[in-house]
Amino acid sequence: MSQQPRQQSAPPLDVLNPATEEIVATVAAATPADVDAAVTRAARAQARWAGLPPGDRARLLRRFAAAVDGHLEELARLEVSEAGHLIGDARWEAGNVRDLLDYAAGGVERLTGRQIPVPGGLDVTFLEPLGVVGVIAPWNFPMPIAAWGAAPALAAGNAVLLKPAETTPLTALRLAELALAAGLPEGLFQVLPGTGPVAGNALVEHPGVAKIVFTGSTAVGRRVWAKGAAHLKRVTLELGGKSPNIVFADADVEAAAAAAPQSFLDNAGQDCCARTRILVQRDVLDRFLALLAPAIESVTVGDPADEATRMGPLISKAQRERVRSYVAPDAPGIRGKAPEGPGFWFPPTVLTDVSPDAPAAVEEVFGPVAVVLPFEDEAEAVRLADATEYGLSGSVWTRDVGRALRVCRAVRAGNLSVNSHASVRYWTPFGGFKQSGIGRELGPDALAAFTETKNVFISTEGPQ
Repeated sequence: MSQQPRQQSAPPLDVLNPATEEIVATVAAATPADVDAAVTRAARAQARWAGLPPGDRARLLRRFAAAVDGHLEELARLEVSEAGHLIGDARWEAGNVRDLLDYAAGGVERLTGRQIPVPGGLDVTFLEPLGVVGVIAPWNFPMPIAAWGAAPALAAGNAVLLKPAETTPLTALRLAELALAAGLPEGLFQVLPGTGPVAGNALVEHPGVAKIVFTGSTAVGRRVWAKGAAHLKRVTLELGGKSPNIVFADADVEAAAAAAPQSFLDNAGQDCCARTRILVQRDVLDRFLALLAPAIESVTVGDPADEATRMGPLISKAQRERVRSYVAPDAPGIRGKAPEGPGFWFPPTVLTDVSPDAPAAVEEVFGPVAVVLPFEDEAEAVRLADATEYGLSGSVWTRDVGRALRVCRAVRAGNLSVNSHASVRYWTPFGGFKQSGIGRELGPDALAAFTETKNVFISTEGPQ
């Protein structure tokens, strides 16, 4: 009798605390065989889940939200230890998961089709679930972005396989435990920790996965789309950004300067919406920089578990070296301070004498580094804002409502704010233009993105 080949195991994943470089957990990594088995379990669970009355599915999702709410502090502390997020931000992120589950639950019973007038009968449409959905979440916002895909997919009647980033699997694993405890069917929401080339690739290429939701770099997003195309797999891609922060001379310059630091220092700049290109009208450039310098220099960088800290570490040594490659030691600009010793620290940095086509001005640094670029008039501001392959978000600071609307309509980006840096709300659409992605997440239409439209005609005049 021939022996069956033994399943290859993947090396376990060590999870490091970015602030201390200490190992906080070791997690088993999924293999392609693990992914295949998970898809089989998910397909069985999805059939049962989709067969439940909508009210029952909504009720179970609300129980899941309540379970998250009961463990907010635990989830936040996990996020601090694995991702280096500030404790206040991590609490908000856990609350965002709860709120998104509640919001998605409210859509279950409102996911309706249409009745379309036709001659000779009745025509109706149904929004049917896709089946099994793969969600590949990033390390920069592990909890909320996982929920951006998982919550509406579950609400629409699908099963979800979540692959967290290899550096940040802990909150995802805990969320899966809470889902099971809340009463979601076993196999409906599974977490597959592992590397992108192994677990992620197996998920993207699996014929039993109907859709992939991917958040990450544009380069990897292109590969996900290409691999999924072999199976005509649906995709939602939320990719890179190089967002402008446009400050006109008629703006409240004090308010714009005060708000600028956190527009690109949130999560140590590891945010695809970070406003890392500060475009300032030349008439107020000197004044803006004079106000910005003390705001940057006063940012407290340190222990993310300390409530007084305003910026934490980068995720890894490799990320710190990547960020450092964009900043020459003698480059003119404004610099804050960062701790010495263990931890992946980098100081808040604003480069003030940079060419508009320099790498730091056009590439996604994904760290606490911004550039200041002057402009003369509205037309040049729009031209500079669009002088990048990305188009995710941006801000416009002006007291002129007409100018605000003109610039927002002209700039090629998916999410723009006026006199604000807010980009993401779970009840409004989010997504990018150009190389920043495909599709939209969040908002009132999120559930529909996880369905297929089925058309049914019923003859009222006999056989046709």
